[in-house]
Amino acid sequence: MTNPATLPAGIAAAASLAAGMDLAEATGAGALKRRTLLKGVPLAGLVLSVGLPLAGRAEEPQKYGGDGMPQGLRESPLVFVSIAPDGLVHIVCSRSEMGQGVRTSIPKILADELEADWKHVRVVQAEGNEAKYGNQDTDGSRSTRHWFDPMRRCGAAARQMLEQAAANRWKVPVAQVEARNHEVIHKATGRKLGYGALAVAAAKLEVPPAAKLRLKDPSRFRYIGKTDTFLTDGEAIVTGKTQYGIDTRLPGMLYAVIARPPVLGGKVRSVDMSEAQKVPGVVKIFQLEGTPPPSEFQPVGGVVVVGRDTWAAIKGRSLLKIDWDDGPHASYDSDAFRLELEQAVLKTGGKVVRNDGDAAAALAGAAKRIEANYYVPHYAHASMECPAATARIQNGVCEVWAPTQSPQAAHDRLVKRLGLAPEKVTVNVTLLGGGFGRKSKQDFVLEAALVSKEMGGQPVKLTWTREDDLHNDYFHAVSAQHVEAGLDANGKVVAWLQRTAEPTITSIFGPDPKQLAPFELGLGLVGLPYQIPNVRIENPAATAHTRIGWLRSVNNIQHAFASQSFVAELAQAQGKDHRDYLLELLGPDRMIDPRKIGEGWNHGESPERYPINTGRLRQVVLRATKEAGWGKKLPAGQGLGLAAHYSFVSYIAAVVHVEVSPKGDITIPRVDIAVDCGPTVNPDRVRSQMEGACVMGVSQAMLSQITFKKGRAEQDNFHQFEVARMNLAPKKIVVHIMPSTYDVPLGGAGEPGVPVIAPALMNAIHAATGRRIRALPLRNQLSPPV
Repeated sequence: MTNPATLPAGIAAAASLAAGMDLAEATGAGALKRRTLLKGVPLAGLVLSVGLPLAGRAEEPQKYGGDGMPQGLRESPLVFVSIAPDGLVHIVCSRSEMGQGVRTSIPKILADELEADWKHVRVVQAEGNEAKYGNQDTDGSRSTRHWFDPMRRCGAAARQMLEQAAANRWKVPVAQVEARNHEVIHKATGRKLGYGALAVAAAKLEVPPAAKLRLKDPSRFRYIGKTDTFLTDGEAIVTGKTQYGIDTRLPGMLYAVIARPPVLGGKVRSVDMSEAQKVPGVVKIFQLEGTPPPSEFQPVGGVVVVGRDTWAAIKGRSLLKIDWDDGPHASYDSDAFRLELEQAVLKTGGKVVRNDGDAAAALAGAAKRIEANYYVPHYAHASMECPAATARIQNGVCEVWAPTQSPQAAHDRLVKRLGLAPEKVTVNVTLLGGGFGRKSKQDFVLEAALVSKEMGGQPVKLTWTREDDLHNDYFHAVSAQHVEAGLDANGKVVAWLQRTAEPTITSIFGPDPKQLAPFELGLGLVGLPYQIPNVRIENPAATAHTRIGWLRSVNNIQHAFASQSFVAELAQAQGKDHRDYLLELLGPDRMIDPRKIGEGWNHGESPERYPINTGRLRQVVLRATKEAGWGKKLPAGQGLGLAAHYSFVSYIAAVVHVEVSPKGDITIPRVDIAVDCGPTVNPDRVRSQMEGACVMGVSQAMLSQITFKKGRAEQDNFHQFEVARMNLAPKKIVVHIMPSTYDVPLGGAGEPGVPVIAPALMNAIHAATGRRIRALPLRNQLSPPV
């Protein structure tokens, strides 16, 4: 991967709008006066940086969206665009590509406003440098929604600068010229100049302020919202020409693997290296100091084996004889912990995180009470490309190549751990072979650099095996939930009580927190959008016994599973149609200020710009059920299941059609997913995200789990941590994208599709068999008794 600062001299020197120009020129005081950043509406206090609130922001005015992220946004064409003399346009993508299509979507926004011919556009991956590029965290399903407006303005500014350069050359008013498809045309005479011929002159002009930009009318979009532009890296991926993190090769490179403590907080008591040192190709074996919990993104330590190839290193590691001190979590047993959590949610006294009306009194006076308990296990990320990074330290300069979702986080931690000046560390971002949140944690990048340092700065590629990946992941939190509802004599829900106990992600950042952070509560729990007068939500304490991290959709997974399963149970208990009952609970279409129902986070977005719109949730329910043929007569052993959820400021509903054999075998003929994420930049990628989310959701519902005995993860590879294979994956997934106009703000697309799948599937199984599944994964729960 290259960046504009390292483009060939003929491009970087002669280009206009040069993204490779000096940072002081691009972002200094003069440039800042010419650039207007997105302005947010007043800020809530909670700002996410890779999922965590920042401290010390109370004195600042409230900011939302991209402006509320560390380093905010940039939109100068002097940073993101370079044009060569031959007209070739390079557009910088500052976010990481892991299959979501961001290296297509973000550049095509800019290219559309620039009036660039996509055939003459090349995408350049930014290195980790948030001072230059703005926030680079690729998480939270926010890349396109945060960068849509800035990239439009960036492209429009570049277009107008080219138009002004042409007008100056022809000595005509700028109103007489127009940029069209990679050239500027003098409308009166038909004279034309290509972008390459105008680039140098355009770069010398002032960047137009935002108030003077002429953005395209959406009816004139050529790329935005269209389905006929291919994936930027598609051909390179399928032909094996592109570079993932694990593909990095450097001259003289060594290879390393690490035997890490199998238990959180463990460390090496002693190690016998003698047999490992005899393996041909093993160069060095040494201990790596770890960071005791809470270890944030720091390496957990262990024994490093460095070899002349990966297999020598792996073989050497297999012969190490390590006596581990397992530390305080040596007795962690996930079965016992499940019982502990399930007991916790049955008791009163947990932290109250939402309290509308008087739920206790309403429950006590209810004509009927219904309750249920739900369980979701630990999950691992298990991305197809395991963590891998290559590092080299030469002449006091550290350079790494890594499939990272957060290059700035990697940069900052390398600076601190290596004791180098910030300008002495470069993080090059490769393609990611999947991420799901795992690769926003930088422990594997730090490991590579520390091993290189130990080897005198020699380049080292540090590789995790699948076993490493499953044993030392930042696991999705296990959870137990208890839900109760009180109904009046007419069957109307008058009270809702929900308790959830689950270890918090903040346990990797602070000493022993027991309750969920506000952003975790905002992931599908406190924002319950139903018209119920009395709602009480409690969060009992839970201890983290392993590293907890955000996994695609994060806490929405367990929260949606409980709430959407329970709504189906309420409907069943009253003999009502599930869809009709869900719509009745939603009540009339209305805009809910999330702050008024205890949801102050709202995915970091303005509550005024992004209220919870129950009308949009209603419409996806209606669309998904219509397309699935809701209410149709099905043969015995078949059923339809529904779930709907609001997350990442998008609205999703899914209907799963399931067939259950007498032996309990599951077939999924079809899944219909309706998604309202506002306007879509790249509809094909939205569809693919929903399809991938569906398969991932089926995996979580049916098969996947990480269990622990004596503090150790029991699953080693995909034969134990199973994911849906072709026989179990839905035969057909149909995605219905709700129409939208560009006056509606964009929502997220990468994560919202996951939470609805498990509850919809389990509701379908109940419709087919009469069996209610409340604990994931399903596995053999439907098998007939022996």
